[in-house]
Amino acid sequence: MSVTTKVRQWFSGSKSNDLLGLALGQQSMSVCYQPERGDSQCHKFATTSNDYREAVQALQHELHVNAQANLVLNANNYQIVQIDKPKVPEQELRAALKWQVKELVSYSPEQLVLDYFDGPKMQVGQEKLNVVCAPKNLLASFVEQFSHTSINLAQISTEEFAFAALVPPSDDAHLLVCQQPNQEVLILIVKQGILYFHRRLRGHAQIGNKTEDELSFGTIDNLSLEIQRSTDYFERQLKQAPIKAIKVLLPIKAESFVARKLSENSNLSVELLDLPEPYQNERQFAASLGAVKLSQMPAKDEANV
Repeated sequence: MSVTTKVRQWFSGSKSNDLLGLALGQQSMSVCYQPERGDSQCHKFATTSNDYREAVQALQHELHVNAQANLVLNANNYQIVQIDKPKVPEQELRAALKWQVKELVSYSPEQLVLDYFDGPKMQVGQEKLNVVCAPKNLLASFVEQFSHTSINLAQISTEEFAFAALVPPSDDAHLLVCQQPNQEVLILIVKQGILYFHRRLRGHAQIGNKTEDELSFGTIDNLSLEIQRSTDYFERQLKQAPIKAIKVLLPIKAESFVARKLSENSNLSVELLDLPEPYQNERQFAASLGAVKLSQMPAKDEANV
């Protein structure tokens, strides 16, 4: 089972070794283009609601791309819920999930497209599944918007996996505090390239608009508390070895200040997450870069303890 939603069945096109990462924002679409030959590029295109046609047309006109694309949905486009894994044969699992999550999400079973990834196997208790849900008509509209271009929409992913792909593989667990511009902050815990934990923090979408004084007055302490809660869950409930480091990836002016203040509240190392060359200073494009990284990675099925 892949951790990203495959849409190859929906859309076919000429194959290319050029890669395109697309991340949908509230008012924009960020793009990371990594051709097989030539220089990588990052761009941002304005959008209106969930209609990305003009942005896609502008992308095609400006870059003339023929590429394999991975599209990262924004948080308003999907929901992730955790449930007990149904005790049904594997071939019946997907159908069973549709009805098990119907009371937990705002989409009808008939309009529901879902994917799932296994949670860490706990020592006791029912095995868990994380189910990623999105409305079929919305995904179909995204596919249609690319259907008359030379862009082959090969995958649809979520922010959680796009950001997790940027954390270098390690046997030690790392906690990542990350954000797309003007969207809610995410806390992720990644180990051996596998997403073990994710939490979206409400109320921090405008963190980039705050002064250092405003950040110091409550915001930093709140983030520190959420980091501690996440760490406690990972180490105590999942019985995992202690987290070794905290990484920060916030596309805001005060990013270094936030990291420094979080370090003062923690006994762990807190550092900015390094992005690979030539993207070191393209932090607002991190999700689209993560989409490219996902396209280059083999699929992982589960988080194994």
